[in-house]
Amino acid sequence: MKTIKRTFAELAQYPSAVLGLVIIAVFVVISIYAVIAIPYQKAVDLWRGGERIWYKTPKMVPPTWVNLFRAEKLPDTFSLNTLDDASTKQATPSGDGQKITITLDFDYNYDSFPQELSLYFTSTFAQKAPFVSAVWVAPDGRQTRLVDYALQSPKQTFRFSQDKKLVTRLFGKLPQEALFAVPKSDPLTPLKGKYQIQLQVTTFEKDSTVDVEFVQYGQVYGMAGTDHQRRDLSIALLWGMPVALSFGLIAALGTSLAAMVIAAFGAWYGGWIDELIQRITEVNLVLPFLPILIMIGTFYDRSIVTILTATILLSIFGGSIKGYRAIFLQVREMPYIEAARAYGAGDARIILRYLLPRIIPLLIPALVTGIPGYVFLEASLAVLGLGDPVLPTWGKIIQDAEFNGALFNGLYYWILEPAALLMITGLAFSMLGFSLDRIFNPRLRGL
Repeated sequence: MKTIKRTFAELAQYPSAVLGLVIIAVFVVISIYAVIAIPYQKAVDLWRGGERIWYKTPKMVPPTWVNLFRAEKLPDTFSLNTLDDASTKQATPSGDGQKITITLDFDYNYDSFPQELSLYFTSTFAQKAPFVSAVWVAPDGRQTRLVDYALQSPKQTFRFSQDKKLVTRLFGKLPQEALFAVPKSDPLTPLKGKYQIQLQVTTFEKDSTVDVEFVQYGQVYGMAGTDHQRRDLSIALLWGMPVALSFGLIAALGTSLAAMVIAAFGAWYGGWIDELIQRITEVNLVLPFLPILIMIGTFYDRSIVTILTATILLSIFGGSIKGYRAIFLQVREMPYIEAARAYGAGDARIILRYLLPRIIPLLIPALVTGIPGYVFLEASLAVLGLGDPVLPTWGKIIQDAEFNGALFNGLYYWILEPAALLMITGLAFSMLGFSLDRIFNPRLRGL
């Protein structure tokens, strides 16, 4: 306990170490929050759900906070649903059914036009389909007939830009622009103010009902924006954090501990055991690490457990074994080791209680600085299309962005967000690791 307190006291003298610890602590807290708030199965379902789940979100738009840096504000995304606000819907009996009046009001105070507009109808009927008539009312009182048709199915969607009759009534202009435009403006300029959608619904059966949801697909959405499948990128950014940190920590810890133990046994026993370990290490050092992982992901399995296991196995017999061996050969000749031999300590006790603890100060900085390398490795494999096919990760975001022309379309947020998180992760662990190296290495040089 005293050693830990002394280490933290010395770390406090390095501003870079303090900053690195703060960043890592924040990432850990966010990772815990992500796992609790969005359980694994829910995260997978959301990421693989496609438009079935993300029907309310626009395609490939930047996050909402970009409006803070723009003089012309981009329209946000929102929805209005009669199920959420009963006051928008009034019904009166009419024959065997009823007449339903629905009024949806919203303010529009943006400097450009939305991406799309849609009405989602949910109805219940046995044989006679309800009939819907919708009118668009602008702030200056202009009215535009949107649609008149019968709802032939319980769930039906009316997308403004895909209705040819509406486009014709608007003289060939896109509805999401013409409906918001100032009359006769050239180029088209949005008319700010309160808009209204008035719907008249007629049902022909006693228990027949109709609800409607209006969705304005803006040009910004959420804290992270969306991708080509309308998915909120914050899901992958949040869940990518525990995945990246877990992969990096387990790989670095497993590799370092295994390499240290193997080097200790080889240095202590010597002979053919040490020779075998050294020959395996030398062969492994000339093997192409990344191509082997690519082969495993291509021909065997791409799950993160398989890739993590292969990474640890391929990294154990690396250059670190030779470094650890050199130190263990020196420690083996220390007087306290001879004393342990004299009072009859066994080989396993000497290795585990006397050899290994002497190299822990060297292991900790190497472990911390090694984590970012494995984080980048997991992301690199995902960018190459060899990441876990289920988990949402930072690398997968970059891969999707690359395949869908994010850079060519100016959608820089799509790549910059996960790339920035990867860089901050590497910076935080590097700053902490280098500071730990300054603290521990002088003690090692005194051995």
